[in-house]
Amino acid sequence: MSLKERVYSVLVVSAAEKMNTALSSLLVEPLYRPVRIVSNVSAARRAWNERSYDFIIVNSPLPDDTGIRFAIDASAAKSPVILLLIRGEFYPEIFDRVVDHGVFTLAKPLSLPLLSAALGWMASARERLKKMEERTISFEEKMEEIRVVNRAKWLLISALGMDEPQAHRAIEKQAMDRCISKKKVAEEIISTYSP
Repeated sequence: MSLKERVYSVLVVSAAEKMNTALSSLLVEPLYRPVRIVSNVSAARRAWNERSYDFIIVNSPLPDDTGIRFAIDASAAKSPVILLLIRGEFYPEIFDRVVDHGVFTLAKPLSLPLLSAALGWMASARERLKKMEERTISFEEKMEEIRVVNRAKWLLISALGMDEPQAHRAIEKQAMDRCISKKKVAEEIISTYSP
């Protein structure tokens, strides 16, 4: 699936009408949906608590805060890609504060082509994050399977007097004979032999 076929949800945190208009011209359906624009950090935190977003764009400063802390906090979650727009004179200092948190930064003033390119970079970063999340989930599922199978093996050892290799072979053989996963066999053993 190409990037043009994907859909990204976007939270824009910006009190500047000119920036909101520029972003709205770039964040069009079907590529970006839904797009929510809020004008302060308090509203952004509420929006973030209601749902997760693929992209969060923070146009600093905001009426109630700089938005920098919010950008850092949001970047701690697994899924979003954060873009912080800051005034050029503060760029070096703010960049140093947020770069370790994975927050992208751009110095204002900005052009539409640069904003468009930044959205492309964000899409690329989001796709990479998705792949890493899938690998993490796969790894966690595999670790869970190992825990369940080990528990079942110990139940077979204690209940039926098998040794560890025999218990392992028994689980594997049942899984192959019945065309089900070792985890499923192990769960059945656990439900049968658990006290």
